[in-house]
Amino acid sequence: MITTDNILLSSITGITLGFLFFGGLWLTVKMAVSSAYAAFWVLASSLLRMGIVLTGLYFIAGGSWQRLLIAVLGFIAARFAVMWLTRHYDHKQLRLSKADPS
Repeated sequence: MITTDNILLSSITGITLGFLFFGGLWLTVKMAVSSAYAAFWVLASSLLRMGIVLTGLYFIAGGSWQRLLIAVLGFIAARFAVMWLTRHYDHKQLRLSKADPS
């Protein structure tokens, strides 16, 4: 049976895993663009991020498809939050770089 505590824990865990995964992806892409070892960074980052997320989802599910579903929904919600945050951060950085004539 799923309780309010399980729902809250599953959703917070899913959101946290989503922020780690998609925030890490954003940082990896930013770093890989200027790196001589871009393929290494992308491969290492993807393996690390997938390992963390799959392990986290496995443990939070604990054999319950309801907890897994709630965690995955939190993961997807975090994707949209990271997209929104990084879009605004990139636009702000672009405006600052255009305003600075040096």
